[in-house]
Amino acid sequence: MGLTGGRWGAQVEQIEDGENMRTIATEEITRNIKEMCIEANHFLSADMEQAMKRAAQTEESPLGKQILGQLQDNLEIAGKNMIPICQDTGMAVVFLEVGQDVHFEGRGLTDAVNEGVRQGYTSGYLRKSVVGDPLIRENTKDNTPAVIHTEIVTGDQVKITVAPKGFGSENMSRVFMLKPADGIEGVKDAILTAVRDAGPNACPPMVVGVGIGGTFEKCALMAKRALTRSLEEHSEIPYIKELEEEMLSKINKTGIGPGGLGGTTTALAVNIETYPTHIAGLPVAVNICCHVNRHAVRVL
Repeated sequence: MGLTGGRWGAQVEQIEDGENMRTIATEEITRNIKEMCIEANHFLSADMEQAMKRAAQTEESPLGKQILGQLQDNLEIAGKNMIPICQDTGMAVVFLEVGQDVHFEGRGLTDAVNEGVRQGYTSGYLRKSVVGDPLIRENTKDNTPAVIHTEIVTGDQVKITVAPKGFGSENMSRVFMLKPADGIEGVKDAILTAVRDAGPNACPPMVVGVGIGGTFEKCALMAKRALTRSLEEHSEIPYIKELEEEMLSKINKTGIGPGGLGGTTTALAVNIETYPTHIAGLPVAVNICCHVNRHAVRVL
C-alpha cells in the first residue's frame, strides 16, 4: 500500500491489487439480474404469498373473497406454466447495495445491470414496456434502461433487489410537500388521500410504501424502497410501527376492496420509512403497488 497526492492535495491510499478486496466479475451481475427479472415476473415472494393467503381467509365480502381466490388461481397457473403473473411486466427498478470492499471487473456496473435486464426480458419473453424518450415514445424493444439506485455499504458483498414496477399502480402514486404544522395528522390524511384517489386503478389489494422526511426526491425513493421490505416486518421505530398498523386498518375500512369491487381487504400492508428533514418541511411520498408487488433479492 502506498500514498499518492490527490487532485486537491489530499493524501490518498493506493491499495495494491487484491489487498483486502473481493473481486466480482460484472458478468455475474448480468447473469443474476437476468434470472431475477424472470423470477420476479413469474413468482410472488414468500411474504407476498403468505399475505395473499391470509387475505383470502379474512376477507368478509363474498365477492371480495371470490376475487382473492381467483387471484391465487392466477398465481398458481403463472408459476406452473411460466406465464407472467401480470401482463404489465413493469419497468425494472434495481437496488444495489455494494460493499466498499468489492472490486468489479469487466464492463461498467450500469451496463452490466442493463444487459441483465435486456437478456431477462428477451429470453423470458416478458413484455417490453419502456420508451426511450418520455415524449417521442419509441419503444426500446428490450425494456432497458433500468432505474438503478446504488448505495455503498460496508463489507464485501453485493445485495441486489430487482423490483419490476407496473404503471397502473405507479401512476396512482403521490408526493405531498406538507408543512411542519401539518404534523402526523397531515401525514395520515396524505396517505388516505393517495389511496382513495387510487381506488380500483391500483389493482387492489395493494401494498402502500410511504417515505416521510428528507427532501422531495428522498421521500419518493424511500417510498419505493419501502415496497421491497418484507410484509412480515414492521418499522423498528415504535411510533412508526403503530402508524403502519393504524393506516392499514383505516385503509381497509375505506371499502375499496379486492379489485375495487368492495370488501375489507384494500391493502395487504403499509410500509413506512423515515429520514431527517429540514426545519421548514415535511415531505411525504406514497408509492402504491398492486397485489403482486414483485421483488426478488439476492446477495452475492
